[in-house]
Amino acid sequence: MKQIIIEQNLNEMKAEVLIIGVPEHPENIEGWDQFASTFNTKLSDWVKAGDVKTAFKQIVRMPSFGEQLYDRVLFIGLGARKSLTEDRLRQAFAAVGKELAQMKASSVAIWTTPFTNDKLTCEDVASQAAEGLCLGSYKFEGYKTGSNEQDVSLDTVTLISLADAQLLKEAFEVGQIYANAVNEARNLVNMPPNLLTAKEMATYAQGLAAKHGFEIDVLGKKEMEELGMGAILAVNQGSVEEPQLIVLKYAATDTWEDVVGLVGKGITYDTGGYSLKPRDGMVGMKGDMGGAAAVLGAMNIIGELRPEKNVIAVIASTDNMISGEAFKPDDVITSLSGKTIEVLNTDAEGRLVLADAVTYAKQAGATSVIDVATLTGGVIVALGNDKTGALTNDEAFFETFMHASVETGEFVWRLPLTENDKKRIRKSDVADLNNSPGRDGHMIFGGGFVGEFVGDMPWIHLDIAGTSDAASAHDLGPKGGTGVMVRTLATVVTRMANTDLANE
Repeated sequence: MKQIIIEQNLNEMKAEVLIIGVPEHPENIEGWDQFASTFNTKLSDWVKAGDVKTAFKQIVRMPSFGEQLYDRVLFIGLGARKSLTEDRLRQAFAAVGKELAQMKASSVAIWTTPFTNDKLTCEDVASQAAEGLCLGSYKFEGYKTGSNEQDVSLDTVTLISLADAQLLKEAFEVGQIYANAVNEARNLVNMPPNLLTAKEMATYAQGLAAKHGFEIDVLGKKEMEELGMGAILAVNQGSVEEPQLIVLKYAATDTWEDVVGLVGKGITYDTGGYSLKPRDGMVGMKGDMGGAAAVLGAMNIIGELRPEKNVIAVIASTDNMISGEAFKPDDVITSLSGKTIEVLNTDAEGRLVLADAVTYAKQAGATSVIDVATLTGGVIVALGNDKTGALTNDEAFFETFMHASVETGEFVWRLPLTENDKKRIRKSDVADLNNSPGRDGHMIFGGGFVGEFVGDMPWIHLDIAGTSDAASAHDLGPKGGTGVMVRTLATVVTRMANTDLANE
C-alpha cells in the first residue's frame, strides 16, 4: 500500500470498497446504530436475517446503493468479539485481502471499532490489517506467457477511527513492513532453482545490504577452502555452481558484542546426492532454501525497524548435486570447527552446511544463535505440516523466543534433545560425528547434529520442513512458499533489544 489515510467520519472518506467487521451482537458496539443509519437502518436487519454473516471469516459482498462515497461493501464475520486476538484479526484481514485481490480493488476503507475489544486497540487493528491484507493478497507472478492484463494492487487504505492518527499510521506501517518481508521471502522460496542459484541469492543479499546499510561479506569456494570449511565444500562437490557463504552484519551499538546470530540453510536444490531422492521426492526441492529466505526476510524487517540489538546473519548456500566429483556415503570430511564427520547419508546435507555456518557465526562474534532450516522429513512425521519443530540448550533464550512465536501466531513445538541422542550423533568408528544416526528420532538427530557445533552458546534450532511450503491455499496466503519464521525471527530480535534496554 502506498498511502494510509486516517478519517474520523465515515461520511468524509472515499474508497472503492468499504470493509465492515461484523461480530456477534453488533448492536452492542458503540456507534453501531449511527453507522447502520448509513444503510438506511437496514444493516441490523440484514444481520438478524443472516444475509450478513457473523461467523468468523464469512464474507458477504454488496454493491453500493444511493449516493455513497464507496462503490462496494465487504462484510467480514468476526465471531464473538471477546474472542478476537491479533492472530484472528490477521486471519480475518487475510481473508479480506484475498477477496479484494479478486475484486481488483485499489482503495479500501475500514471502520476499526468492531475489530477491537478489551485487549485489542485500534493500533492493533491497524497493524494486523496491514499484515493480513498484504499477506492475503500475495500472488507469485511466475513465468507464464500470454495475458498482458495488469493486476490491480491495493494502493490506498483509509482507517476510520477516533484514535491518534500518528499512532495508527505507525502501527499500519510496521505491519506492512512485516508482511512485505514475508512476501519477499515467499518469492525466494517460489523461484525455480535454475534462476535462484547460490550466487543469485548472494546478489539479493547484497541488495538488502545496500538498502539498509548492512556490512556484507560473501565467501566463495576459494575463501572457504582457505578457511577449511570442509562441510559445505563437501556438499558442493558435485555442483557446477559455486557455493556462497553470505554474511550480513547489523551493528546497532558502538561495540560488536552481545550479538544474536541468525543462521539459514540455503540449499537451492537438493537431489539427495548419491543417497538419491525418489522421483516424487525431488519435486519441490527448490524450496530447500526456506531457512535462508526466513533469515533474509527477518533482516529486511530489522533493517527497517533498526532495533538496538547487534545481529549477524549467516547463510550457507549451494545445491546438492550428483557428478563424478560428488561426495558419497563413507566419506570423512573435516568441518570449519576442526571436527571430523563420517558421511552416512548425502541427503543429510543441510546439517553439514549449517555446521560450518554456525561455527562461522560463533567465530564472528555471535553470543547466541538461532538456526532455521528445512532440515528433515522427520519433523513432518512427528508434527505434521503446520508446526515448526524446535530444539534448544537454553531455557531462558527459548522462553523469549516462544513469546515472539505466540505474538506472531507461528506455532512452534519443542522436542527433547537428550544425552542418549548426543551419544548416537557422536557414534562413529572413524570420525568425531556421523551425520545420520537413523530414521527414528530423525528431526532430533538432524538438529542435534548442528548443536554439536554450538558449544555452550545459547542456541535454538528450528526445523521448518513442514511449514515453509504450503500444498494448498491457507489462512494467510496461497499455495507455495509461506515465508514462515520471518516475523518470529524479527520479533525475537526486537524483544531481545527491548529486554537489553530495560536491563541497562
